Amino acid sequence: MLRPVLLALYTALALAAIPAAAADPEGLRALRDGDMRKLVVHDVPRDAVDVAFTTADGVEHRLADLDGKIRIVNFWATWCAPCRHEKPALDALEQALGGADFEVVALATGRNSLDGIKRFNAEVGVTALETRLDPRSDAARLMGVLGLPASILLDREGREIGRLTGGADWTSDSARAIMERLIAETS
Repeated sequence: MLRPVLLALYTALALAAIPAAAADPEGLRALRDGDMRKLVVHDVPRDAVDVAFTTADGVEHRLADLDGKIRIVNFWATWCAPCRHEKPALDALEQALGGADFEVVALATGRNSLDGIKRFNAEVGVTALETRLDPRSDAARLMGVLGLPASILLDREGREIGRLTGGADWTSDSARAIMERLIAETS
């Protein structure tokens, strides 16, 4: 009886020791074109800070609650001019790829009223992205965001694998190829 238990324990420990599939940095870099050339792909994934944010109904969540998906964590604000162009592209990317393997987490950082966010989203045609808030910019500060918009690419374990500062066209062939490769490589 002890032998099957030990075998099961050994198997479980061995499987837990296998590292998760990591993204190929050089392969991702080769796919960068246009705005995606601004995407800095890290050679080695960096531990991300597990930051908190709230939803429109005031419920607090943590980024670690979302592990298991490839994510773009986008920091934006209603007063940010480049965000007016970028957020609809992120919305389209969420519509195209969002699901069990991918998610765009758009965090309105700083002072952004819920009415202002609703108005902003209606004006630029955002329909798929959930309203998530970082009202005191704590998440932005902890993640080292120095300007808006900023997008941080996280792997399935919540580690930072890339960062793009400034606006970008997330509907481009390059952006889509990068996200699809990440989803395929790490699933």
